[in-house]
Order: sequence, then structure tokens, then C-alpha cells
Amino acid sequence: MMKSVYYDKHHFELEVVEEMTIAEGEVLIQMKACGLCGTDIHKAVDKTVDPPITLGHEIAGKIIEVGEGVTDYSVGDRVFVAHHVPCFTCVNCQRGHYSLCPQFKQTNVDPGGFSELIRVPALHVKHTMGQLPDALTYEQGAMVEPLACCLHGFDQIKIHPGDNVFIMGAGQIGGIQTQLANHYLANKVIVSDVNPYRLNKAQALGASDTIKADEQNVVDAIYQITKSRGADIVIISAGVPSLLEQAIQCVARGGTILVFAPFPKQTTPISAYRFFEDEISIVGAYSSNPYNYTAAIEMLKKEIISVEKMVTHRFPLSQVNDAIELAHDPASKAFKIMITPTK
Repeated sequence: MMKSVYYDKHHFELEVVEEMTIAEGEVLIQMKACGLCGTDIHKAVDKTVDPPITLGHEIAGKIIEVGEGVTDYSVGDRVFVAHHVPCFTCVNCQRGHYSLCPQFKQTNVDPGGFSELIRVPALHVKHTMGQLPDALTYEQGAMVEPLACCLHGFDQIKIHPGDNVFIMGAGQIGGIQTQLANHYLANKVIVSDVNPYRLNKAQALGASDTIKADEQNVVDAIYQITKSRGADIVIISAGVPSLLEQAIQCVARGGTILVFAPFPKQTTPISAYRFFEDEISIVGAYSSNPYNYTAAIEMLKKEIISVEKMVTHRFPLSQVNDAIELAHDPASKAFKIMITPTK
């Protein structure tokens, strides 16, 4: 059994997984598919994590061993698992902000998703692991966590049927959000990006209109498409600070902006007058809410989210660096990339 270990930018090593012993309440799974997330790319390219580390957290696999006391799962079960678990009792959890819980980021699977063998701690077995229905593939299972993240974001914006939704960024997350906006009965689903391939993907996934952000005046295009109203919901799904001010210019009176991408820790000037004069709102959403996993499974079962249309590339563990370089290339024809066990 092998794992891909990150040491530095462009430097991953394929290493043997150390022998693992599971404790009470834990399980051992064999990874079958692990999605490459934008945060994995950010961590590897910008070196925001301390090496050596095994990245990856959009995990689906098969249980090969169960620990003492595990009664809800058996060897051979097909499962998905997410990487962080809140405590459910702190003040943040009590207010429904599970991803802000102090315990949340302190929990993780061992060693990470880009490994053929993964130890799932007892907390994860109890709260963030679930059975994959027979109808779902492992790749669909690997989409449970990112879909749950998007559902957590949609919980913050309270979309109404007939709303015009503007998604800034046509990457893999923007693709999920495009499908969700249509599911929630949006009128127009408008997507902007600079990559023509991704804009074509957005259309295939249900975007009613697309904007080539480096060639068109985005604000003018939004008001033209929405007949001078603006977008009721604007979702920022690309980590570009200047998009926040652009979003404020595009949002309709009484509308909401969802910040769904990490920005650098710097000051970003915005047109603050609109908060009072137009009653606009800006909200953020980080990671997933454990209570969104069931909804994610049902949406995947009903093909509300089409994984088949999203996955464009598959790389074995031995080529994680190649996968990241392809995904990071702004001109590439890559959308959703899956990491599979090493051949």
C-alpha cells in the first residue's frame, strides 16, 4: 500500500504506508477515489502546510478492517468520509457554526486522502463517514464532501425561486453551484471566468449565460442579462480579492454575496454605502456542515449533481504532482480531477 507525500512545491514522493493498527471505534479503509480539491492545489502550490504531509480529503473507499465496538459498519462496506469533525457542544456549534469549532481543524483522517490505506478515527466513523448506496460509484462518493461544502454555502444565502444567480468562477466548485442554483429554481444562472473551456463546461452543467471576464465588462453584462436589476445572489468561487468589489457592483438591491473562496489576508476596498442604501448582505461559508452529508447523498442518487459531466481526468497516486500542475494551469482543459490508487 502506497501514499503520496508532499515535501515542497513540485515535490511529491510515493512512499510505503506504515503498518497501521486501529483502535476501538476506528476503521481502516482502502481508498478507491479521492477528489483533488482547490484547497489541495492551494496548499501544494503556495506551500501553506508544513511538510511532509499527505493531502486529500474528498474520500471514498472500501472498509478492510473494523475496530472493536464498531457496529454500524462491516468489512467490505463502501463508504465516504470527510476529514474534520466539530465537537457539537461549544458555543460555535450551539450557534450552528460547526466549521468554526476549535476542534474542527484539529481532527483529520490518517494520513490523508491521497493514500491507498486510511485510518478513520472513531469521531469520523461516528460523525462524518457514511455508507455509499449501491447505485453510487466511488467517484460519486468522493463528491459527497465538496457537495456538502456547497450546500453549507447555500444554507447561508437563502435562495428564492426566480432569483438571478451570478457565480464568479467556473471551476469545479462553480460547477456544483451552477447545478444547485438550477435545482433551487433560479431564473438566470450566470457564470463568469477567463477560461473558455470552463465556461463551456458551465453551460453544459446548466448555466443560462456565461461571461468571459477578461474580454467583457462584467458589471455591464450582468445588468444587461438581468434587465437592469442585478443579481439577487452573487457567489464568489475564485480567490481573487478584486472580485468582492465587482460583486458589490453586480448584486441587486436587497441581494446577498456569498464569499466561497479564500482571499489573501490583505485589505480589500469596497463600496460600503450599499449596505445601508440597498440593504445588501455579504456572508461567508467555510468547509462543510456534518448535517449536509445526507442531502448530498440524496442529490447524487437523484443525479441532481452530475459527477459524470464534471470528471475530466484521473491520475494515480504516483502522479499527484502532475494532477496539481494540470489543475493549476489557467489554460488547461481540466475540470474535476480524481486521484485513484497507484496501478
